[in-house]
Amino acid sequence: MRTIMEPADPDEQSSPRVRFGQELRRSRRARRWSQVETGRRMGYTGAFISYLERAKRAPTREVAVKADEAFETGQKFYELWRRFTRAALLEGFSEFADAEARCRRERVLGLIVIPGLLQTPDYARALAMAAVRRGAISLTEADERVEFLTARQTVLDQKAPPLLHAVLEEGCLMRTIGGPKVMVKQLAHLEELAQRPTITIQVAPFNMGENLAFTVPVVLLDQADHSVIGYAESQAKGHVERSRTTLTTWERQYDQLLVEALPTAASMARIREARKELQQWT
Repeated sequence: MRTIMEPADPDEQSSPRVRFGQELRRSRRARRWSQVETGRRMGYTGAFISYLERAKRAPTREVAVKADEAFETGQKFYELWRRFTRAALLEGFSEFADAEARCRRERVLGLIVIPGLLQTPDYARALAMAAVRRGAISLTEADERVEFLTARQTVLDQKAPPLLHAVLEEGCLMRTIGGPKVMVKQLAHLEELAQRPTITIQVAPFNMGENLAFTVPVVLLDQADHSVIGYAESQAKGHVERSRTTLTTWERQYDQLLVEALPTAASMARIREARKELQQWT
């Protein structure tokens, strides 16, 4: 007879969250650990482990890392967590994220909002919660998006991070995401990031007008094998671009964008100006 704490195995094909719980149960039983013992080793309660195994609670990055440490499984649970979080991402984004993690240089154009790698947690959460209020995603999916973004951003803190060149359309600085306090911190974060030798930030001013060739945010990733992968997003899905003809056009347009955008010093001055304008409202 089964107890509440030892439920029947769920269908492991039903969702990434269920597969995480399934693997946690398998690993625990292989060690002959109870849920209470597993929780003690991971720093949680037995009830929390039960919730994870029954897919009643979403795994977090911290949970995955602690599970790998407790079971000495390398990055098995971390990889399961990554698969789980991707269920909340736009179609096509998972493939892009894999390529981004391996790239040597990233060139990105931000339109409307600041690109993900440059976002603060509060800024990212404000965007995610707005999607929740619109009914586009669930609260759980919002949490997953923010947590996955945090994991993506670790690439900037690697011992040998990729070069990052970001061009931000001026509207990214003027659109107050999350309120003045969140936006002030976000703009200050851009100033701090721009001090790193591997990160360059330029602003594309409003007066560029029709010379801003792109109408959607785009990313160009230079890979170790010297190939280039492109990525662009619409409202509903992301698109990974591998066509050499298309990418040649994107690269030419991006190079022109760098010429038309403000120089780095003037760009930093514009970011500081936007921050100081907002500070009077905080």
